[in-house]
Amino acid sequence: MMGLGSICIYCGSGKGADPAFEQAAIELGRLLAREGIRLVYGGGSLGLMGASARACLDAGGEVTGIIPQFLVDKELMLPEVSELIVTADMHERKRLMFEKADAFVALPGGIGTLEEVVEQMTWAQLGRHAKPIMLANIAGFWDPLVELLHHMNQNAFIREGFELSYGVADTIDDILPKMRKRLGQLEDRAAEAGAVDLQKM
Repeated sequence: MMGLGSICIYCGSGKGADPAFEQAAIELGRLLAREGIRLVYGGGSLGLMGASARACLDAGGEVTGIIPQFLVDKELMLPEVSELIVTADMHERKRLMFEKADAFVALPGGIGTLEEVVEQMTWAQLGRHAKPIMLANIAGFWDPLVELLHHMNQNAFIREGFELSYGVADTIDDILPKMRKRLGQLEDRAAEAGAVDLQKM
């Protein structure tokens, strides 16, 4: 089975209205450090992004930050990360985040977070990768998105053969067990379908 050597975290550059969001980001950073899993994220020092990255570093973990040049000052780049990559633009940032991650977790966030995780769902739906995608549904944050995706399915915009591949975890402790189970399912499915390259984009 392909291991989880690195996980890309998508999350807000703000802290959000509920203190549970920041606490979850901190817990996730600590969890990845404890499990020896590299945290890959957007490189900023603010909000949930900074909270998760700092927590991972403080717990002895490895962090890769990837940030476009135009956001270096706006998101206050976190220079203490283990590996820092400054890209020319958002497209290069997203490509490198994809390439350096074995799986994806979406914590609460805004439009950017939504766009990033939905893009990974789309790529998986189109067979471009088979990496696990998990919504960290802290305090029910992602419930409206899950309902919307169900609504799309019910209205035949998500059709047979193009099912979405993602999981939902209500707590941080649920993420890795569900992700590892999902990884096994995805690999079994890929083998049955003729070996989809898990690293394919």
